[in-house]
Amino acid sequence: MEEIKGSLSKPVEVIACIAMTLFFVAILYAPTLILRLPPPQSFKNFMIRRFICAAVSAVASVIFCALLLPIRRWEASYLFGVYGIRSDHIWQAVVFPLFLTSLMYAGSLMLKSMLLMNKWKEHRNQDGRPLFNCIRSTLLSFPGQMSSVASNVLFWRNFVVAPLTEELVFRACMIPILLCGGFKAYNVIFLCPTFFSLAHLNHMTEIYSRQNYSLLKASMVVGLQLGYTVIFGSYASFLLIRTGNLVAPLIAHVFCNCMGLPVLFVQRKGM
Repeated sequence: MEEIKGSLSKPVEVIACIAMTLFFVAILYAPTLILRLPPPQSFKNFMIRRFICAAVSAVASVIFCALLLPIRRWEASYLFGVYGIRSDHIWQAVVFPLFLTSLMYAGSLMLKSMLLMNKWKEHRNQDGRPLFNCIRSTLLSFPGQMSSVASNVLFWRNFVVAPLTEELVFRACMIPILLCGGFKAYNVIFLCPTFFSLAHLNHMTEIYSRQNYSLLKASMVVGLQLGYTVIFGSYASFLLIRTGNLVAPLIAHVFCNCMGLPVLFVQRKGM
């Protein structure tokens, strides 16, 4: 990230981050509450509407951050560098965070590998085919599976729109603002995830009303989610500050969304 020196006060920085957080959440409900648009007829239309709102929020946050920061030069390369968008050392920003993140999921990856091997063995025993043929058939069916996945709106939410917009707003925009006014890097690593977790509080009402959960169960689900977002937010903030490249937390975000919560224990079923 490009170094920016300025005289922003810490209260102004915090208020700006809170404003971006509130705007990021509020704009999701703007089509219905403010624009008075009719409710979407399908889940796909509902998610596409939210994709547009999240994109508008990300663009508005980038512009707001550029106006707030004391940027010295307005060249494109310098502006992109302020947000951690850079092309140098790109492979380090991909490989190292991906390897580091995979260590947290070592148990999950091992479990998935064992389940995959067991599945292949079952197919081999049922069909009488060797393992190589099972692998070959799996690889041949992979393009069709990817095509069906790519047409799934949840795929675009979990692996494209959510990681990109959230990293732009809560890392690329907020971290330069917080660093600009005097917050130390280790303070930013633990402060920035606070705003990131607050942006997920709206899930409380959605889980409570739409999934008919009790208030206690909804609170427990959201509490677990908030705790996980704080931990991940600290990790993602560390990656951006350490590498200066937005690709690092973006790759980690996509990987974590793909894996879900790490597996902490597995019930044994004997020898």
